[in-house]
Amino acid sequence: METPEVLTIELSLPELREITAYAVACAEPALVVFERDCPDDPRPRAVLDEARTFVAGGSRTKALRVTALAAHRAAKSAREAGRAAAADAARAAGHAGASAYLHPLAKATQVLHILGSAAHTARALELDAGDDHAVGTAYVETARTLAGAVVTDVLSRYPAAPPGGGRAGELLRILDASLREPPAAGR
Repeated sequence: METPEVLTIELSLPELREITAYAVACAEPALVVFERDCPDDPRPRAVLDEARTFVAGGSRTKALRVTALAAHRAAKSAREAGRAAAADAARAAGHAGASAYLHPLAKATQVLHILGSAAHTARALELDAGDDHAVGTAYVETARTLAGAVVTDVLSRYPAAPPGGGRAGELLRILDASLREPPAAGR
């Protein structure tokens, strides 16, 4: 029995640093929501600090991977405590840390490593505003403007974002589609 061939893409360490810098920039606004609602939980801030170290030239350390997973556990704790906005904020931080581990595999699920922090920040902000979808949509536009040429170039090497993921997944697909559109004249 043959195993299906997995297509790979080119992906350099400087590109990974750019992707992670973008993911951290996208996650930072959500950190305020998390720290307001869960002031005694340092896990999302810890992963953003580790990710910033990687962006600045540090190695992809075990601490980065561990803090990314810890931020996702913080999201679970926040959700269980009824703090939905804080949960998405923590997921945004976790995705920012995980972005340093983007794989050079041409799979749609890898788009989550690139845009997951932006999508979960958008969802955290809209939940914080009483589930106002206009707030999330506005943040998707902000995230679009934060994406530089390296981010859009790397994103273009991957298939479109996968289905699913609830409202955060919907926001992710909106952002993904907008970043793949050719720039309009005057934009």
